[in-house]
Order: sequence, then structure tokens, then C-alpha cells
Amino acid sequence: MGHTVEKIGGTSISNTDAVLANILIADRKGDDLYNRIFVVSAYAGITNHLLEHKKTGEPGVYALFASASALEASAWLDSLAKLQAEMLRINADRFGDGPDRRTADEFILARIEDARSALTDLQRLCAHGHFRLDTQLGVVREMLASMGEAHSAHNLTLELKARGVNARFVDLTAWEDKRALSLDERIADAFAGVDVTSELPIVTGFAQRKDGLMKEFGRGYSEVVFSRIGVITGASEAIIHKEFHLSSADPKLVGENAVRKIGRTNYDVADQLANLGMEAIHPRAARGLRHANIPLIVKNTFEPEDRGTSICGDFVSETPRVEIIAGMKGVTALELLEQDMVGVKGYDAGILEVLTRHKVRIVSKASNANTITHHLDANPKQVKRVIAELEERFPNAAISTQKVAIVAAIGSDLNVPGLTSRATVALGEAGVEVLGMQQLSRRVDIQFTVAEDDYAAAVTALHRRLVEEEASLARPMRSAA
Repeated sequence: MGHTVEKIGGTSISNTDAVLANILIADRKGDDLYNRIFVVSAYAGITNHLLEHKKTGEPGVYALFASASALEASAWLDSLAKLQAEMLRINADRFGDGPDRRTADEFILARIEDARSALTDLQRLCAHGHFRLDTQLGVVREMLASMGEAHSAHNLTLELKARGVNARFVDLTAWEDKRALSLDERIADAFAGVDVTSELPIVTGFAQRKDGLMKEFGRGYSEVVFSRIGVITGASEAIIHKEFHLSSADPKLVGENAVRKIGRTNYDVADQLANLGMEAIHPRAARGLRHANIPLIVKNTFEPEDRGTSICGDFVSETPRVEIIAGMKGVTALELLEQDMVGVKGYDAGILEVLTRHKVRIVSKASNANTITHHLDANPKQVKRVIAELEERFPNAAISTQKVAIVAAIGSDLNVPGLTSRATVALGEAGVEVLGMQQLSRRVDIQFTVAEDDYAAAVTALHRRLVEEEASLARPMRSAA
């Protein structure tokens, strides 16, 4: 089969004992330990502390540094000191008083000190009028982000070596490498001397590239790195280890006994999940694997004997059905009403330009003759700035916002007679008011906009009717062709 490329997420790597017991070593011995490449995310919570909290927007080291005034110049230093204490605590938890503790501490302390010195010098330099801090913030963000993955990958390499595994730390962060390389060049260069048949590469989930990684892929960079490693090294499979199965719904909402493992699906379904913030894999990462015809396997870290869910390019459910009920809370419905919009061009483009400038992600969009509504994944500060600019740009428009949730029925083939009406009735019977609905002709998903407080009830109702009662929805089997 050749080698695999495998990714360990932040929540999983934070439970390193389970990862070692279930994935990295388990009952493997000798040659069975190798022919695998592991890409490692930062420990859970570390990237939030380095940058900003992904969900709440609470500032981390980067956000504090980027917004620091002369009076707040020390805030980011205090945050960095707290981060250092947390990283050292993780080291103590993993290595105790063993000989590798000093090695682990020295490694991360050197990186933290490098970062502290670089940021202090940059802050001092940009106090002069000839230098602009905003031109360097992208580099600062990437430098800080890389520390999280370097920390976890380096620690994991030490732990494997202590257990007799010929592990090799593969650092793609270019911390001391001044060469300007593309992502593919960086990966090819790092693996040029690696023998996967006798070494177990433990790779940082962050990789430095000459034109920056995060400005294009955001916080999904580790999955993009994982994907490119699979493509460039010619992996036979790409495997993502998560703390849960890719299931038909969130078991915390509908009950563990009600959900079922997906088993098989395609990259189209994975894209819909990613759009709702429930990434099986970043869409851009999926593209590379799909084009290289590399199947993606999503496995549960804590159930290693289970094959997990296979995602490939050409799979279509033999029986049209709903495979998963997914969604997201905290969506902002931004509505622009302009009576003079009818027949006038430029409104769509103008709104999109503003949203793009403020780096707001669009989940979905709907429009009619005089109203355009965008459902946004954005924090309050972003929304406030967007509204202010739209009001200036379209002074005659009425602009309003509402917090909502989006719940979707997703499947590789939703060509089920009466599916939309069944879903709508199920929501109505559960007391959930449908604020909006979107269904495209491709029959891959149906999205319902509901009040944020109705999110759990909507997921539960749709799962019960469309998944748990699947037999009543199915139609005769047909060829996947």
C-alpha cells in the first residue's frame, strides 16, 4: 500500500497517552511502526492563546500586540508570559522530572525568547514614523502560530524516542531558515532525506512559505500542510484522527444511541460540513487530495479498531438519503433593504467588497427584488465595522442584523421525494419557526435558518425524522454511476 499521511488534531494530541496507545504505537513492533507520516496540531487551546480565541475573539498574544497603544505596550508581554507558563506546565505533565523535560523546556523557551525579542524590536522600530506595523503583522501572526505546532511535534518526537521508536522531528516552520520557498518546495526539501520505511516523521502542522500561509488558509493551515504532504510524498491514504467519529449529528444533542457513523461519503459533503464550521477537512486541503485521488479517512482516536469514515471523490450513496444533520450557532444575518435596488447593478458587488475588506466569512446568501441577506461567521467588532461602512456606502438602505442559527440536512444524494416537506413539517412539529430556507438544484444540502435558541431542537427534530426514520425516506437502490 505504501505509506500513509496522518494528522493528529489538537484535542487528540492533548491526550497524548491515548494517541500513543491507540495510534502511534498500540501493538505495533519493528517495521510495522513505520511507513507513516504524522502531522501534529498544537495542544488544545494553545493557538487561541497565541493568536485569539477562535470562537469568542478573546485576544491572545498576537491580537494584543497588533492593537497595542503606547499605554498598552506590556499587555502582550504579560500574555506571552502566561503562555510560557502554560507550555512549561504541559512539558511537566508529559515528562515529569525525566531527562527529556530539560530538552523540551529548552526548545520552547528558546522559541519564546526569540519571539519576545523580535516583537520588542519591531514595536520599538515602529514607534518611528518611517515604519508601519501593519505591514509586518502577517509575518508576526505566522511566527507566533508556528510555535504551537513546533511545541507539540517536538514533544511527541521526544516521547516516541523514549519508547524506542526511531522518530524524526520534521520542522516546517523555517524558524532559522532564511530561504524563501513555496509550500511544496518547503515540504519536498524537508522530506528529501527522510526514509519513511525506517523513520517515523513527526511533522509540524504549520509550514512557512514565502507568500504566507495564514492569509490564504486562516486557521485551517495544518490541514492544508497535511494535504500537501500527502500529495507530494505520494501517500496511499490520508487519515485524520479526531476525538469523535464523523457522525450523523452531534451526539451531545441527539444522544449517543441515536447517531450513527457515516461510514462513507464524498468530498462534496465534506465541503458542506466545512462551510458550517464542522470541518472534516479544510476545503482547500480536500481539493489537493481529491485531485491526487487520495482517499481521506476520518477516525476516532479512542476507537482505533474502527475503520472510521472514508471520504473519496466519486462516492454516491446507493440509496438517496440524508447522511448528516449539521449546523452552526452564532451566525449573524445581515440584511440590507433598499427600495431602489430593483434593476440596479452594483449592490451585490459593493456588499461583497465590504465583507471581503473586513475579512468576514459568508456562510450563505439570499436575495429578492430589494433585499440582500448574508449569513455571516463574524465577531461583533467585524459586524459593527461592516455596518458602519455599508451605511456610508448605501445611505438610503435600511440595514439590520439578527443572531440566528443554520441547520442543514446534507448527503451525497438528497434526491428523496418529499424530503423538503418532511423536514419542514418536522421542524414545525418541534415548535421551531423557519426563518429562511435554501436548497440548490444539486441536491447536496438543504439549509434552514432558525432562531439561535431553537438550534438544538432543530437538529434533534431533523435527525429524528430524516436519519432515524431513514427507511421511510429511501427509494429503490440505483447505480452510483
